[in-house]
Amino acid sequence: MNTPLFIAKRLIKAEDGKRSFARPVNVIAVTGIALGMAVMILAVAVLTGFKNEIRDKVVGFGSHIQVVNFDSNISYEMAPISANQEFLPRLLDKPGIKAVQVFGVKAGIAQVNENIQGVVLKGIGSDHNWSFFEGHLAEGELFTVTDTARTNQVVISRKLGNMLEISVGDRFPVHFVQEQTRSRVFTVSGIYDTGLEEFDEIYIFCDIGHIRRLNGWEDHQISGFDIFIDRFSDLDYMTYVVRSTIGYQVTEDQERLRVSSIRMRYPQIFDWLSFQDLNVVVIITLMLLVTGFNMISGLLILILEKVNMIGVLKALGATDKLISRAFLYQAAWLTAKGLFWGNLIGVGVALIQLKTGFIKLDPASYYLSTVPVNIELIHLLLLNAGAMAVIITMQLLPARLVGRITPVKAIRYD
Repeated sequence: MNTPLFIAKRLIKAEDGKRSFARPVNVIAVTGIALGMAVMILAVAVLTGFKNEIRDKVVGFGSHIQVVNFDSNISYEMAPISANQEFLPRLLDKPGIKAVQVFGVKAGIAQVNENIQGVVLKGIGSDHNWSFFEGHLAEGELFTVTDTARTNQVVISRKLGNMLEISVGDRFPVHFVQEQTRSRVFTVSGIYDTGLEEFDEIYIFCDIGHIRRLNGWEDHQISGFDIFIDRFSDLDYMTYVVRSTIGYQVTEDQERLRVSSIRMRYPQIFDWLSFQDLNVVVIITLMLLVTGFNMISGLLILILEKVNMIGVLKALGATDKLISRAFLYQAAWLTAKGLFWGNLIGVGVALIQLKTGFIKLDPASYYLSTVPVNIELIHLLLLNAGAMAVIITMQLLPARLVGRITPVKAIRYD
């Protein structure tokens, strides 16, 4: 028979029967653990949800990996490359590559009456996947690109529409400053709203045929390739795979290509997101310390309340280790009880926010209109296992108090 476990069960039963003087203290300890776990779950859920939302929005505008001409600088006027590359079939056969799309970009100035705004036209081809913008389409509809005819329809953001005072169905000109200034008139077919204002206020999506015509390119020339992968966690590895597949083209009659990941193109955004990890680490550490010290106080009171019982057990031959284990079992039960309620509260609040979005944010500051949450089983398991391990480890110190109690004094203790 497991004697320490038997003793712990009797102590727990006595507590449940409301015969324990320490019951109020135990309730406070369990409540502290529950609130601490709930806060940790919400902190991790909100952080991972926030990072995923921002990351997906940035990728939606620029793809995971881009292949452009090596001679292209950081401006929006890129040197062209051919869309007919020998490496494309090999690249599409690589595991982890979801899609490869052509694109073209060109900077211009949109003007409607007295409203003027610098914009970037991103030309898309017939292979473009609209799934990201379908989820953020606020008004109108998305246009279709064909290889036979060029369309004048474009998709703009709500931010840009408000700045230019235009809406779905309106026509507006965009001027392009070149050796000879040129203009194009476009029709708004749809309006998107991602909340990522750095991109919303400048990007207009159009037919790539316009980019080719304005730049004087051939029908097979593009600014580059947008490459999408299956998992963002494989970004660095897949960037290496793309580089290895493309190789280096250094002969005079071939284009030199440059491969860059989304993290390399927008380091400021991803560095900012990485910095948010520190906030969660601080929150989790503080919560573990608070809940751990709560349980230390609770266990000390449990031991002091049962001094007579400890003295009797020692007089009957029980070792300090056996008695300490009994109290640790009881502490583990109280910890598990607190973790259960903490998971219930934390996951419950997260699910309510996920379904209703009742907690709002300022999109201008946070790029999101509601607090995002991301609940993953692995995160819950790691939080619970880590919390249980840390709290029980902290109980080893008060459990050593049992060794300082002598049977004679303990039995006479009142």
